[in-house]
Amino acid sequence: MGLARVYSRACAGVEAPQITIEAHLSGGLPKVQIVGMPKKAVTEARDRVRAALMTSGFHWPSERIITVALAPAELPKDGGCFDLPIALGVIAASRQVKATRLEDTEFLGELSLSGALRPVRGALPAAIRARDAGRTLVLPRANAAEVALLGSGRFLCADSLAEVVSWMGGKLALIPPSPGDLPDPSPMPDLADVVGQHRARRALEVAAAGGHNLLFSGPPGTGKTMLASRLPGILPLMSEEEALQTAAIHSVSRRGLDPGEWRRRPFRAPHHTASAVALVGGGPTPRPGEVSLAHNGVLFLDELPEFNRHVLDVLREPLESGHIMISRAAQQAEFPADFQLVCAMNPCPCGRGGEPSGQCSCSGDQVQRYRNRVSGPLLDRIDLQVSVPRPNADVLRPGGEPGETSERVRERVVTTRALQLDRAAVVNARLDNAGVARWCELAAPSWQCLRRAARRFDLSPRGCHRILKVARTVADLDRSDRIDEAHLAEAIALRRSPGMDNGARF
Repeated sequence: MGLARVYSRACAGVEAPQITIEAHLSGGLPKVQIVGMPKKAVTEARDRVRAALMTSGFHWPSERIITVALAPAELPKDGGCFDLPIALGVIAASRQVKATRLEDTEFLGELSLSGALRPVRGALPAAIRARDAGRTLVLPRANAAEVALLGSGRFLCADSLAEVVSWMGGKLALIPPSPGDLPDPSPMPDLADVVGQHRARRALEVAAAGGHNLLFSGPPGTGKTMLASRLPGILPLMSEEEALQTAAIHSVSRRGLDPGEWRRRPFRAPHHTASAVALVGGGPTPRPGEVSLAHNGVLFLDELPEFNRHVLDVLREPLESGHIMISRAAQQAEFPADFQLVCAMNPCPCGRGGEPSGQCSCSGDQVQRYRNRVSGPLLDRIDLQVSVPRPNADVLRPGGEPGETSERVRERVVTTRALQLDRAAVVNARLDNAGVARWCELAAPSWQCLRRAARRFDLSPRGCHRILKVARTVADLDRSDRIDEAHLAEAIALRRSPGMDNGARF
């Protein structure tokens, strides 16, 4: 009989709880059983591990009962990441290698039938937890770039099961990941590419400076998507903590982490046919959805009215709370979802509504039905609602004056956000009611202006609060301690939704 204990990590949301894998060999009819709430990918490990051991030159104890226990037993286990620790447990329990290095080491890796190590999902959260626990983590070399993002910790990379066993026996030194494993980042889209559209550019800067949600409305081809894709480039660079949070979410996603995106604000643009589960996350084993993959970045919904209304309504909770809880019968998982929402839509079904040419053929009922596809409660949570008209063809003439670069705009955004964080510890969009009352105080004439706007546009109390937050951001961009009438007027003008009378005066 033989017993060996190996440590590994599981995926539970963005967490990586420690898993203790015990391999026990006993006499009896040959049998392999894996216990501890394994899912199908884990139970199939017995076949992968057997083939990997035999092709790597190790003995498979086929004359024994092999029991593999995964603890804690009440936590569901999924994925191929347990292949390597299970194989090492069997090898150590059958006395084919000394187990002296198993106590202070954790192992992750999926095995091919040839014994080669394949990359695993969730390597970054596992590496963070292994580092915090003071243990060495051995993982596939294909995950080296992902783990190299941490910069510190005891991590070793291997290409095959044979290499790991040789390292355990002291016959081979495994190589740790290095910064050279990281790819060069790709350039981000620059705001200087946007020609004209000065009002929309201003709205984009205000949104970035205060963390406000934004809706662009205009005919096709006016630059709505182009503008939205430039927002991450004018946001402040992510801190180390924010970058690790975002990278950990992408690491446990189906697509995995692209190390070339390190410290870049994510920009997610799901198609309008996306389901509610694709947007907020879910599945039998909870996985992050688009709202979580956009954490600390931008979620862009193009053709907003084309989304299913139920799908859009599930955004209301994460927009308010900054996180999403996925509940299933067997387990729950909470994912961060603190993102900026940017939307784009046409003014009417044909897209030509409001153009001077008068070519729009949509009836009033058709336009109203089109706009009603987006619920009022969701629109009420979008601070800036800006029209993007078709520009004059003269702005496309070669040799015209280019717009400001993303770098210059980002400098103002960084300065403005720093002012907000020093004042209230949050950006203006995250101010609570007490924060609005304290930091968004208005003089009597400005209050009258806001009251007229509330009556004219039938604004809810939440809508008025959001106008005050935007006005506070506009004042911060002007380096003003108080909110003047001009700041409030601009905030009201930036919240004129597609159905509002753009000719109104305050």
